[in-house]
Amino acid sequence: MLDQHDYTDFLKTFAASMPKPPRAIVLFSAHWESGAQSISTVDKYSTIYDFSGFQDELYQMTYPARGDLAISDEIQQLFEKNGIPSIMNPERGLDHGAWAVLKLMYPDADIPVVALSVNRFLTNEEQYRIGKALSSLREQDILIIGSGGIVHNLRMLNWQGGNTPDEWAVAFDDWIREKLENWDLEALFEYEKSAPYAKEAVPTNEHFIPLLLAMGTGDGNRQAKLLHRSYQLGTLSLSCWEFN
Repeated sequence: MLDQHDYTDFLKTFAASMPKPPRAIVLFSAHWESGAQSISTVDKYSTIYDFSGFQDELYQMTYPARGDLAISDEIQQLFEKNGIPSIMNPERGLDHGAWAVLKLMYPDADIPVVALSVNRFLTNEEQYRIGKALSSLREQDILIIGSGGIVHNLRMLNWQGGNTPDEWAVAFDDWIREKLENWDLEALFEYEKSAPYAKEAVPTNEHFIPLLLAMGTGDGNRQAKLLHRSYQLGTLSLSCWEFN
């Protein structure tokens, strides 16, 4: 949020380049974990500072977006139609996996947001199916975002690496790119066994899950496009994929 680099510039430019702002935003955040698929029904969001040790300025930032109960209800109906249990949550605010991205893209917080949780204990195929259940929302000018990170290993950060990625991080990212562009679901669902350096790239899967959720929303046309990829500290890939 406080740095200016290729990824933050991309997010600001991408939002501005869209033909028109979305009617609403539905966002899966890696930082909202729940054993049951949760759907926010908040009228106006508080801001969650789920991090520590950073600059004071970050703790002064807010993102007072409003929710949209009608869309929350529609999401629950879509989940029910597809056999996906879900619960409503009228209290949780927006964590930094949500507001940090949204504040860069839409700083005025004037677009309704419905936040959704992730469940790390589901299979990769089940994650994809959750996203697929929401695909009809795309026809209503609703932007669906999966906020996470494809390569996300905090224990292996290279503090001297700058923006130059470690070779193993690139190898995993390149494997994922090939499978996404070919919509190779069989390989992606088994990435833990097949992808090079999978254990290093995805030590815990909560940050990877949003990729599968977002991909599932594009199941109709099955077209994946890499819009941006850069790196921080050697092992954090900052990527944006568009699924149509």
